[in-house]
Amino acid sequence: MTLLGHVVRETFELDGRAALTVKTLFRHPGMLTSEFLAGRRRLYTSPLRLYLVISITFFVLVAWLAQSGILLEPGQDPGFDAAVQARFLSDDLPRLMFLLLPIFAAMLKVVYARRLYFDHLIFSLHLHSAGYIVLVLAMPLENVAGQNTLAMVFRAALLGYFLAYFVIAMRRVYQPGWIALALKSVAVLFGYMIVVSLVIENTSSFMIIAD
Repeated sequence: MTLLGHVVRETFELDGRAALTVKTLFRHPGMLTSEFLAGRRRLYTSPLRLYLVISITFFVLVAWLAQSGILLEPGQDPGFDAAVQARFLSDDLPRLMFLLLPIFAAMLKVVYARRLYFDHLIFSLHLHSAGYIVLVLAMPLENVAGQNTLAMVFRAALLGYFLAYFVIAMRRVYQPGWIALALKSVAVLFGYMIVVSLVIENTSSFMIIAD
């Protein structure tokens, strides 16, 4: 928590660009990436700094949710499983996701080969930053969405928002035709989801065995 407090103070109290950066991140998908790559960088928080602040905040919050037992599946042990889940979310997953950023950028490089890998990496930082904020709103609804219609609708709306966000951001940054955009968006997003799911499943299974 000390590290989180230091990073948040450093970014949000001393850097007046943060409010504009977050506002632009959500109101104009892909614009932060386009502005950064065009050299208009002084108005906004840097992509890496933005990612670090948002991701650290995200993992602290979800680890707390896990420790509280909110993210447990029915039948799981509130004592043992909650502790294992919280440790994974606070210690291992942040490192894994940071290592997966270049993989997502590499997938973008495959479908947009003419763009520099650096461009894809900046896009990846901004997209993951937005994704973490959407996820932190959706995760507490994981276990209640099946019994509560309002929670289910809100969760579906968040998913729809992020899918639309991804497509609009791709359109703004890479400017493909709509057919190419649809095909490439689906290929990259679902390919990455498979990679993330496999990494999380294998890593979490290894932790359970180790314990």
